Amino acid sequence: MIKLKINNIEIQVENGTSVMKAAEKLGIHVPNMCWHNELEHFTSCMLCLVKDGSGRLFPSCSVQAAEGQEIITDDVEISEARKTALELLLSEHVGDCEAPCQIACPAHMNIPQMNRLIAAGKMTEALEVVKRDIALPAVLGHICPAPCEGACHRKTVDEPISICLLKRITGYEGTEPEIVKVQATGKKVAVIGSGPAGLAASYYLQIKGVQVTLFDKNEKPGGLLRTVIADELLPKEILDKEIEAILATGVQFKGNSEIDTVGFQQLKTDFDAVILATGVLPENSSFFGLKSTPKGIIADKDSYQTSDPKVFAVGNIIRSSRLAVRSVGQGKEVAFSVLQFFKGQQPTGEPRIFNSRFGKLVSAEFSEYLKESVPGKRVFPFKGGNSGFTTEEAIAEAKRCLHCDCRAIDNCKLREYSHQYNADQKRFKTSERRNITKQNNHNLVIFEPQKCIKCGICVRLSEKYGEKLGFTYIGRGFDVEINIPFNEALDKGITLVAEKVAAGCPTGAISIKDNLK
Repeated sequence: MIKLKINNIEIQVENGTSVMKAAEKLGIHVPNMCWHNELEHFTSCMLCLVKDGSGRLFPSCSVQAAEGQEIITDDVEISEARKTALELLLSEHVGDCEAPCQIACPAHMNIPQMNRLIAAGKMTEALEVVKRDIALPAVLGHICPAPCEGACHRKTVDEPISICLLKRITGYEGTEPEIVKVQATGKKVAVIGSGPAGLAASYYLQIKGVQVTLFDKNEKPGGLLRTVIADELLPKEILDKEIEAILATGVQFKGNSEIDTVGFQQLKTDFDAVILATGVLPENSSFFGLKSTPKGIIADKDSYQTSDPKVFAVGNIIRSSRLAVRSVGQGKEVAFSVLQFFKGQQPTGEPRIFNSRFGKLVSAEFSEYLKESVPGKRVFPFKGGNSGFTTEEAIAEAKRCLHCDCRAIDNCKLREYSHQYNADQKRFKTSERRNITKQNNHNLVIFEPQKCIKCGICVRLSEKYGEKLGFTYIGRGFDVEINIPFNEALDKGITLVAEKVAAGCPTGAISIKDNLK
């Protein structure tokens, strides 16, 4: 046994233990991407750098702990070195984490997942996905101008996916998700204004255990959705149905409640937080004593917190917008901020994580993306006009989705660490990006070589488990790549370890194909 110190904590380990494993024994996680528990160290990603007592940086996965060592696993210099290592890996990584449509959606809805579930005929599951981000799916399916469709990669190929109509049918055909009972927080929030922003804020707070009271000057909730939009464009029974689902979560609605300055001050006394979502300020409100401009209340662009920490503002009350989906998105986001406020944290809004992006598709990539889709232009409702899709039409249209999001979006080490170290994807970009290719002929996995960081895990697993071909290194120097040798197809190359290499891949380069999550 040998003794050493890691971050000034003494530990005793067996001779031959790597510094990284020694750190693990103390519960200290050292970032790594090329390490795999079944394999010997390889030292390629250089993310596991640590520092010894002399200030020398070295990869902790491949250096054995030594008697009397003093190791530092994290400081400014180490963090900067790891960030540089990540940026070098990102310089050759080509792939979107989130699909362009999701980024363009003001509510940040997971559109590709919705599409996959609709394509599989799972309307209720698709509705559950939509309602994570959009509290009024059928309503917005009628009136949203669909900025997401303008960003759709399929638009570059022929015509964009009809996302708005697909969203609408989930609200029509899907069964309303069962509300999971959560422990009440004991907190109370007043939401003033029952338009799209106020309704969304009420929904997402209520399902998180906050008791919401929703106030509106009108007798019925809905705001401009009810009073301005014509029935031909948005049938009132659809609006009523989705509002009823929101109120069914336990939101208390008080109509015919005009809130003036005195009433506003009383709400601040009676409630733990107040959300302003009135669209326009009531007359004689004097902006309720909050900092403002002639255009509206001043609120932080991320948290929506106003000059009064207890008051938040969303929707047209902060800036005019004709996009109901933007107001719905802000209603969801402000719920995150209010919950953070209740926990004593600095409100920052909905968490966002690093997102790799490569830009538009080029013509050489059309056929590659169509491998996961179907040919044919956009499906239009047979009945035309404002009728919407039948189930069969929706399934056919959803199948046109190109699956632009990454299958490893929730378990990609490259994404996780790039977010942690605030890596810049463009720092070391020196040339045009490589064209994306997809090897899709395997029954279990798909291989996207341009996402590969050459960690070698798949190569070493292929060798360990006796694949006849398997993955291997091809080429030399900067041109080296990982692939199946002799230009063999993926299904011929990996017959034994397909699932194992997919599980071991630290990016989305090798992934399980069947992914409805």
